Amino acid sequence: MLHPVKGRTHEDRLESFYGGQAGDYDSFRERLLHGRDDVLEHLQFSPGMSWVDMGAGTGRNVLQVADRLTDLKQVLLVDLSQSMLNVAGEKLKERRIENASCLHADATMLNLPAESVDIVTFFYSLTMIPNWFAAIELAHRILKPGGTIAVADFYVSRKYPDVGHRRHSSLARLFWTNWFSADGVYLSSDHPAMLKHYFQVGSFSERFGKVPYMPLIRAPYYTFIGRKAEAAS
Repeated sequence: MLHPVKGRTHEDRLESFYGGQAGDYDSFRERLLHGRDDVLEHLQFSPGMSWVDMGAGTGRNVLQVADRLTDLKQVLLVDLSQSMLNVAGEKLKERRIENASCLHADATMLNLPAESVDIVTFFYSLTMIPNWFAAIELAHRILKPGGTIAVADFYVSRKYPDVGHRRHSSLARLFWTNWFSADGVYLSSDHPAMLKHYFQVGSFSERFGKVPYMPLIRAPYYTFIGRKAEAAS
């Protein structure tokens, strides 16, 4: 409220929001962005693999599992905020993670060869990508057959969700959609459906997580791990 997001382009708006807080970003977000470590724990990192972390921010996700990445061929941290990547780059140097690098790029227009990546992750970044559906389509294109996609993010349910899915009240859907949009985070009820359309489901969960300074309120989030179908023989 005191520092409204400004800018003509999406990149400008990201810098407006993150430029002054990149160095301290993780200290607050650690208590808000739930489910990331659960997903990371279930990812299988094998020698020679490549991993692209979309919307990597300060590199927190890569650093969390750095000891499991030593034999990977490449780890690529992609973000449209240069301020966040500057922090990530410094942390990678400090930890001497030599097979990881940062790339300042739009996750919907990343220029990587088709079927060249083993793992793609989006941790609380899809809700900050206006054309998030294009980012999912790109992830599908660059993943190898049998490759893994993993996501954790905020969301709201559809008004009439599929059987077995959570249904949030009309008030909850309205509140969280508007509350997050003030920070340029745009919740969608269609993320899970889109992910399930493109990828075979390994695991999917819908949960609620604590919000700092709001002890009685829980924000809805989901986690998804999927697999790109193997090529038909």
